[in-house]
Amino acid sequence: MALHVRGVVLPDDEVRDLWLVDDRVTLQPVPGATTVSDSGYVLPGLVDAHCHIGIAAPGVPIDGIEHAKALAAIDREAGVLAIRDAGSPYPYPQLDDDPDVPRLARAGRHVAPVRRYLRNIGVEVPAEDVAAEVANQAKAGNGWVKLVGDWIDREVGDLAPAWDAETLAGAVASAHAAGVRMTTHAFAEESVAILVAAGIDCVEHGTGLSLDVVAEMARRGTALVPTMINIETFGGIAAEAESKFPRYADHMRRLQAGFPAIVAAAVDAGVPVYVGSDAGGGIGHGLAAEEMLLLHEKAGMPVTDVLAAGSWGAREWLGFPGLVEGGLADLAVYDEDPRRDLRALRSPRRIVLRGNVVR
Repeated sequence: MALHVRGVVLPDDEVRDLWLVDDRVTLQPVPGATTVSDSGYVLPGLVDAHCHIGIAAPGVPIDGIEHAKALAAIDREAGVLAIRDAGSPYPYPQLDDDPDVPRLARAGRHVAPVRRYLRNIGVEVPAEDVAAEVANQAKAGNGWVKLVGDWIDREVGDLAPAWDAETLAGAVASAHAAGVRMTTHAFAEESVAILVAAGIDCVEHGTGLSLDVVAEMARRGTALVPTMINIETFGGIAAEAESKFPRYADHMRRLQAGFPAIVAAAVDAGVPVYVGSDAGGGIGHGLAAEEMLLLHEKAGMPVTDVLAAGSWGAREWLGFPGLVEGGLADLAVYDEDPRRDLRALRSPRRIVLRGNVVR
């Protein structure tokens, strides 16, 4: 059955008619199509570019496919129609084409250092096995690999790179040789500098970025997914760690305090910045709109740039065409103009995923 939608289509800012036939968009009239919305502001669906529907809580994988679908449904009901799952301990390739699940760009399991990451989440490997495991995990995802670039080193009492510089650079090379893109969890200064110089495709968090490394990211086109909701938790993490690891606690507080300025600098430098909440584990699902508000309110990212980072721009980056001729039939309709107030994103009136009305 063909569907018809009319409204102000963003980013074009034009009142247009769209017809959705199966899972594709056409701008050509389709006789007999059912009109499902005839007003409002139309976006090609939000994107959460750092989301884990394979993790139920910190260190706890989901207990099956239906659990993953339930978590994805929370995001879908919030207007998120494309997800990049940045690492899952549970494989679910059968959900790639599931009509009830947002579009999925998936990594396999996190490639992590031995005994220095969340238990049960990553594949923990020594330095000599990292490149081979990256190649292995490239087969488990559908275009991405997730590397843990740093974590607390209890012997040092602070954040430290997961492996030596040569191993980190070799991991990036292994991903590219396998034909996939690599993203990394990176909080600290040293690890993110090494990985950006090695040509990694994306940095998650990036709290330890310096202005020099930001400039290098802009030159290379390296993406940043700041996960500002996650960084808001650093104070609590520091408080819990204070008694045993005071150096780490102080470091985390300093990283949090300086992060809005780093994100603002990245935006100003032209670094591709995308919306990601880090949902799963310690962060709830369905919060992409809240992440977008933080990018605007705390980092000063212009509203139009925020919308691109969480909608059409992020979809293009992930390979999910938007509301163009032949594009994918995903959209959300809002009564209020999100360019005037991003809070409008909290209340989608109509959601269509894969050509099917969600609500």
